Amino acid sequence: MDVDDGGDAGGLTATHRAVLALERRSWSGPGAKERAIRERLGLAPVRYYQLLNALLDDPRALAHDPVTVNRLRRVREARRAER
Repeated sequence: MDVDDGGDAGGLTATHRAVLALERRSWSGPGAKERAIRERLGLAPVRYYQLLNALLDDPRALAHDPVTVNRLRRVREARRAER
């Protein structure tokens, strides 16, 4: 899968859409998500999470998948509050 193939009508690249799609899934065991990140997207997990964090602040991502983005924003805020 070529994940850097330009954007859709909403302005998100295929990579951005794929990141959001992976975040919609639930993962069975330890390492399953990281393995999928490497195999499906060809990204290191660190880079994936950098992209994901930036997407959470992108209004185009919110418009594309509001349920996932809002859920992840709540998780991020809860983690920040714990610090």
